[in-house]
Amino acid sequence: MIEKKCYCCSQEIFQDCCAPLIKGFKKATTAEALMRSRYSAYVTHEADYLLATTHVSERKYNSKSEILNWATSNQWLQLEIIKTTENKVEFKAYFLDSKLQKQIHHELSTFKLENGSWFYVDGKFFN
Repeated sequence: MIEKKCYCCSQEIFQDCCAPLIKGFKKATTAEALMRSRYSAYVTHEADYLLATTHVSERKYNSKSEILNWATSNQWLQLEIIKTTENKVEFKAYFLDSKLQKQIHHELSTFKLENGSWFYVDGKFFN
């Protein structure tokens, strides 16, 4: 069996990198690790993980069907981490939209550590 590199572009094997977080075997130890695993969750259409790792104060603004629609309507190509601090991650996610047009989702995400777990709170989007 060929081991697949992780979708988060860490150069690690998916089964050793983001998969244990998405499957609930491990917790993200940093905001960046959570960000990377959330990107991989979009690629692998793991909407439950994306909802579970969204801060409880923001979950009401998200629905599993909307998350799954966004995840499945795009072809995810690459994740580029621009800058990280303890609770913020600036990144670019490259993808092809439903019309196969190249797109870049550029965001500065804010995360919160609560009871030993990291959560996505919100993001500021760049054009």
